[in-house]
Amino acid sequence: MKLNKYIQSGILIIGLILFSCGGGSDDGDGGPSGGGILPPESTVLEFPLKDEACYEGTVISETESRITFEWSISANTNNYTVVLKNLGTDETSEHDTANNSISITVKRNTAYSWYVVSKSNKTTTTATSETWKFYNAGEGVENYAPFPAEVVAPAMGSEVAAPVTLSWTGSDADNDIASYDVYLGTNNPPTTLQETTTNTSIENIALTANTVYYWKVITTDYSGSSSESQVFEFRTE
Repeated sequence: MKLNKYIQSGILIIGLILFSCGGGSDDGDGGPSGGGILPPESTVLEFPLKDEACYEGTVISETESRITFEWSISANTNNYTVVLKNLGTDETSEHDTANNSISITVKRNTAYSWYVVSKSNKTTTTATSETWKFYNAGEGVENYAPFPAEVVAPAMGSEVAAPVTLSWTGSDADNDIASYDVYLGTNNPPTTLQETTTNTSIENIALTANTVYYWKVITTDYSGSSSESQVFEFRTE
């Protein structure tokens, strides 16, 4: 009888030990049970302002100034990469920081676009903000050329059925866009003027099937200043 009691007591003790060892979180990172690593969230851009001329910053020379780029702090983020593009030359640069602001030297009297990539040390997943454009002001400049137009449809490299509708977006720091010259053809770059319009689309264009087309938009404002978009491409079905 005593032997059975000892056996029963031993089984009870082993059971208690196994129960206590089996408790706790299943999360290998020490996080809440069932939870994983949270990816970074996208940030909200704050400055320079969208589609406006930037008159703030430190003038370095006749051709350059230094601007402090600012954005909101995003959740689950350890560092940020600012991607800055000169819209006149298409030159792109990247600038890393652990803060939600960074000072960058840029050309004066030049149009730029920029966005911010949020990154985490715990995952390779990233998040990207909206893309904003701005004009870095130049000395004595009273009018700024429009920003280059951006494609809406057909999407770059897509295949679409004819007839085709071309659509794009245009913006200008002075808000004085006068017209768009749309060039369309099978040569790259296109040299045939399809239409001059004040709208941001041209509808029902009859095109040859199974053909690659290229198109671009030249945006002109009321002061005669203009900008040329990149060449867009699509194929007809």
